[in-house]
Amino acid sequence: MVLQKILVVDDEDKLRKLLSRIIELEGFEVHQAEDLKTATKKLSQLPIDVVLCDVKLPDGNGVAFVEQIKQAYPTVEVILLTAYGNIPDGVQAIKNGAFDYITKGDDNNKILPLLYRAIERVGINRTLEQDCKQEDATVIGFDHVVGQSKTFLIAVDLAKRVAPTSATVLLTGETGTGKEVFAQAIHQSSKRAPHSFVAINCSAFSKDLLESELFGHKAGSFTNATKDKKGLFEEAHQGTLFLDEIGEMPIELQAKLLRVLETGEFLKIGETKPTKVDIRIIAATNRDFNQEIKQGHFREDLYYRISVFEIILPALRERVEDIELLAERFRGQFAKQQSSLVKTISKTALEALKLYQWPGNIRELRNAIERALILCSSMAIEVSDLPYEVQQQYAPTNQEGLALDLATVEKQHIQKVLEFTNGNKTKTAEYLGIALTTLYRKITEYQLG
Repeated sequence: MVLQKILVVDDEDKLRKLLSRIIELEGFEVHQAEDLKTATKKLSQLPIDVVLCDVKLPDGNGVAFVEQIKQAYPTVEVILLTAYGNIPDGVQAIKNGAFDYITKGDDNNKILPLLYRAIERVGINRTLEQDCKQEDATVIGFDHVVGQSKTFLIAVDLAKRVAPTSATVLLTGETGTGKEVFAQAIHQSSKRAPHSFVAINCSAFSKDLLESELFGHKAGSFTNATKDKKGLFEEAHQGTLFLDEIGEMPIELQAKLLRVLETGEFLKIGETKPTKVDIRIIAATNRDFNQEIKQGHFREDLYYRISVFEIILPALRERVEDIELLAERFRGQFAKQQSSLVKTISKTALEALKLYQWPGNIRELRNAIERALILCSSMAIEVSDLPYEVQQQYAPTNQEGLALDLATVEKQHIQKVLEFTNGNKTKTAEYLGIALTTLYRKITEYQLG
């Protein structure tokens, strides 16, 4: 688990250190700066998530600094702290992009809840960067769709058949089965390939934020709508809009989506004149729409409109014969990125990979191989380099003396990662995907320290 990084900027030494200590005890990674110059340097060197900044500093004003931060690092949130709060400063701070503006000592209990809300906002900001993106220079076509199993090849054949048309496509299957890769491959094999491929994860946003992102808004249509915003439907004009996790879309927005599909028109928030677009919709879900419709969570008429051509992507456990092919492909990719000398995956490691059920599907396999490559100390990835869940499921069937109980496998795995990081517990916790406090508890429990 990656610890969120907080930067505390204040020229009052005692206050800065006290505030930093309080935040550290909450499990955050805290950095300090006594002036704007130092703060600017820290921001350029570290992936800071939230800045807590005093308004009056020796070399400048925190209110103006907010604007600089938001221009250079749009996803970073800034909370301003002041000893002498005044309304004009507060208003200007919010206009400049501050998350909030509070008075020191007014209510110290406000700081941590506010910090947690700012962290939540950072997550949304970064999801916007990653999930609401246009196709970049890397073209993902059907050559990126890897597999030889019968169930998988049926899905590929259907995708290739529908790609040249303008039909709406619904991709269904478990999380991590590669729905966005399929969507991009369909787009690249269509007449719309020269135009934008725009993707958004519908589960990542509140109703109001999702509506604004999809349809756009006019300046003044709601609080903080200071200028016109073009929505993703406009961004995808003449191209393809990929609506991932469409089953999570609030039912209030489903009627607006249905109108776009039926008429090619929509209304921006605060607008009275419809905007017309020419787009292809590819939607994806891991939900059972029959149940969603019965429970009143999804409109039946919208379901029939988006499921014109449905493609079911099989889970990885249903295409075991593809695991070796995928694992070797990921090994090759990560070995190149990391300049690793690891040349292959051992036979026993491949057996372990094939026995595991892969609840996270291809995404989980990809992560497992990347991690194994980091830990591998030989020319081939071995069972001991794999996540302990994979080791534990394989252990009862192998004859190589691996531990049969989960606790021992976990202990061995933690020990191996600690050795790899030279005892760096923060890095170890990141690689293991657990909280630092959990790691310390495990170290004590297994007497590793």
